[in-house]
Amino acid sequence: MTLFDQVLLWLHIAFSMFTLGPVAAFTGATPRYIRQRNVEVVRYLHRGTRIFGVLTVGVFVFGALLGRGFLGAPYMSVSMTLFIVSLVLLVVIDRDQATAVRVLSNESSEDDAKAQTGRIAALGGLVALLWLVILVLMVAGSPPQA
Repeated sequence: MTLFDQVLLWLHIAFSMFTLGPVAAFTGATPRYIRQRNVEVVRYLHRGTRIFGVLTVGVFVFGALLGRGFLGAPYMSVSMTLFIVSLVLLVVIDRDQATAVRVLSNESSEDDAKAQTGRIAALGGLVALLWLVILVLMVAGSPPQA
């Protein structure tokens, strides 16, 4: 493994740890604070989800660069597809969090953002599950290092 590949691996792992974990935590905590109608915390969680969600693209980019010789391998194709699906789901979660902030900010609103609560919880869990499947594919499918 070249020095360049070692740096890519380090960046891929660092971005995985420091972006995927916070996104999972932010999306997992959001429904609780929507139910409590705590708009300040929901606003903070929305901002964190958006920032770290964008940064998760680094996991994809560094992983694709690291696996550049294996992009045609099934484990890479499936992993990259699942990651793109998770990014699309994060866009839906971001939209629902923004809707919840708007609804909770409007004190005269009859809407209590229950639809957003359920959808954020379900999609956040699905995104975390997709990332675990990708992890299994990366460990099980990676070619052995010489």
